[in-house]
Amino acid sequence: MKKALLSVSHLGKEFVTAKGRLRAVEDVSFEIGAGEAFGLVGESGSGKSTIGRLVLRLIASSTGQVSFDGQAIDGLSERQLKPFRAQAQMVFQDPFASLNPRLRVRDIIGEALDTHAIAQDRRGERIGELLEMVGLQKAHADRFPHEFSGGQRQRIGIARALAVEPKLIIADEPVSALDVSVQAQIINLLQDLRARFGLALLFISHDLDIVELLCERVAVLYLGRVMEMGPTERVMRHPRHPYTRALLAASPKADPDGPKARRLIMGDIPSPLDPPSGCVFRTRCPQAQSLCAQDRPQLRHEQDGHQFACHFDLAAEESI
Repeated sequence: MKKALLSVSHLGKEFVTAKGRLRAVEDVSFEIGAGEAFGLVGESGSGKSTIGRLVLRLIASSTGQVSFDGQAIDGLSERQLKPFRAQAQMVFQDPFASLNPRLRVRDIIGEALDTHAIAQDRRGERIGELLEMVGLQKAHADRFPHEFSGGQRQRIGIARALAVEPKLIIADEPVSALDVSVQAQIINLLQDLRARFGLALLFISHDLDIVELLCERVAVLYLGRVMEMGPTERVMRHPRHPYTRALLAASPKADPDGPKARRLIMGDIPSPLDPPSGCVFRTRCPQAQSLCAQDRPQLRHEQDGHQFACHFDLAAEESI
């Protein structure tokens, strides 16, 4: 892997609610190199979006450390965080909710330029360049968000993120609210922008197919914990954790002559207010044994960078 741009070490987040303490993220560690695309995958409630917000310090972590370009950001004040936030930007899931409906596009993008004092002598020209960069027109700068389609609004959100010339973009389910035909356009746009500007990408999604297309490495999350992590092709083709295998089995297959589907995940994800003892996936795992309820499995490290948290080695089973 390239030199780490983003380093996340033993990250944890606990929320105090009226019903008790909710562990949204627990002991998550990973690195993203400069220009690398890294995926976070899991069902709803797995902690993916919380990790994205923890990385940007939109919410404070309970444990662990986040470092960016060699600097720990956890103890920084709001004023000290400003340069960091010019280097790391987020593209949100809902392109309409993330844009101020009362502002024209030129003011939405212009806010980012003004906040970080970028291109002040050519503000209008720069806004036009950013719009064209994401496949829109300069004339669109005078319109309001409601005048655009969902895909166009997401392009505006991407233009706003690019305005401050970041090194890292965190994309939190950026295509899940869009039509399938538009999803491909946004994915292609992200790929083009990464290649053009050497951007690193933290891509958060429940869609394994998109992650496989976009990302060099991936981490599979369940109840805020890493179940499996490694090179995307390795994890997708030779999954070592039952949860990863179940996710892949549940993913629609376009090839009718391809491998037969494995057993799908049974039941719902447990409440993070009262997670199962030992392995948190054991209540839904077809391979679960008594050991799984007693001991929490630690991540095993393979020589090829593949890691998985399971008491049993499933490598001998047929790979997907």
